[in-house]
Amino acid sequence: MLSHIDNQGKANMVDVSEKAASTRIAKAEAYVSVSDSALEQIIQNQLAKGDVFSVARVAGIQAAKQCANLIPLCHPLLLSKVDVNFETDELSRQIKITCQCKLNGNTGVEMEALTGVSVAALTLFDMCKAVDPEMVIHGLKVTEKSGGKTGLWRRSA
Repeated sequence: MLSHIDNQGKANMVDVSEKAASTRIAKAEAYVSVSDSALEQIIQNQLAKGDVFSVARVAGIQAAKQCANLIPLCHPLLLSKVDVNFETDELSRQIKITCQCKLNGNTGVEMEALTGVSVAALTLFDMCKAVDPEMVIHGLKVTEKSGGKTGLWRRSA
């Protein structure tokens, strides 16, 4: 049975009050494929809208903190750390975005990490769309999580 469905089949916010508090960390990633020109302008910080990575980083952090306002059945969480980072790959013409969220609590932070990385990617797209309207956001996934009763989990591929 899915945890967000009650016995009558209705949507349900899971009661986590009996779960043990622990340090919980989740990491997520996404990629943005861009044109050579757009990537060069991003790397050289030459876009008209400004420093893409700084703005997208702040947007991702804000988004992770607002996850419960966006995803109906997520719990409002007191995140202790949100870290958003970018890696450029000139050969494949893409930008890897990662988001790690952390807290000490009784529910996981996978949705917060996914929300953070998604909004960072969307912000990057928004800031670069005039230069490259054909960008593609792809590869959104949780790559690792730890804490709680399941302990450490890492994506195998």
